[in-house]
Amino acid sequence: MSAVSLGYYPGCSGLGTSLEYDASTRAVCRALGITLQDIPDWTCCGSTPAHTVDHVLSSALAARNFAQAETAGIDDVITPCPSCLKNLRNALEHMEDDLFRARVDALTERPLTRPHTVKSVLQVLVEDIGLDAIKEKVTRPLTGMKVVPYYGCLMTRPASTMRFDSPEYPMSMDNLLAALGAEVLPFPLKVECCGASFGIPKKEAVTRLSGKLLDLAAGLGAHAVVVACPLCQMNLDLRQEQINAANNTHHALPVPYFTQLVGYALGVPEKELGFDKLIMPLAPAFTAMQEACAKATAVAEKKPAAGKTEATAGGAA
Repeated sequence: MSAVSLGYYPGCSGLGTSLEYDASTRAVCRALGITLQDIPDWTCCGSTPAHTVDHVLSSALAARNFAQAETAGIDDVITPCPSCLKNLRNALEHMEDDLFRARVDALTERPLTRPHTVKSVLQVLVEDIGLDAIKEKVTRPLTGMKVVPYYGCLMTRPASTMRFDSPEYPMSMDNLLAALGAEVLPFPLKVECCGASFGIPKKEAVTRLSGKLLDLAAGLGAHAVVVACPLCQMNLDLRQEQINAANNTHHALPVPYFTQLVGYALGVPEKELGFDKLIMPLAPAFTAMQEACAKATAVAEKKPAAGKTEATAGGAA
């Protein structure tokens, strides 16, 4: 696997509410030989709300970060956050129009001089590094762990902007988790909304929509709901007790980021993966995984070898 060097945009949540996503992303990239170069003096890209106010201003917020990347000689950027990814890509798309670009340049006073690309961490791992290369590096397989992958609304949508995987039934995270040895359960709600940022203005929307996701995951027998979005993770993890109270349920499902499980499978020390930052502890998922493995081993040891069975049957005849 050849060395890869990429610019890195952590996003605001990466240094706040999703520290474990940022930490595990960096750890996984180190383990896979990906060199991350932080964009110097990066600032908020505008995320979800900025474009609802002003598309030009929203694009200017994103464009400033690409201008900062240029100062460090960075052309290709990755980000773990789907919301940041969408805003950064939207800006590049809008700026293909010369008149729109001129309005952005007037705000930033720093016209971009080179073409830029931006991808999600998930896309880079699946498409650029490759599942086979990752599988070869697995030292702690997730054999016995049952997981459901939850992509959320934005990781693959809108399709014309994200240009990655299926917008309605993506499989990239499924395939990645399977490469780690996990049992990936079919999850038909994998791109349904969790309630997003309505957690404050309309909590009922989050408890209802996220409750549906947790109900199905638990009903399928999942040990964990694996996510790729900081806002989705917050709603399903931090608000899980609120969801239980609102819906009279008793879920206790861990909601790790996919990078945390990738890092664990690659042998990254747990202290570098931020397991302690999760509200719903991941330990029960690992316990269930170990119990499943022990049960499978016990069954295998009790089952006679095929040759021995045939010999016994022949002798009895």
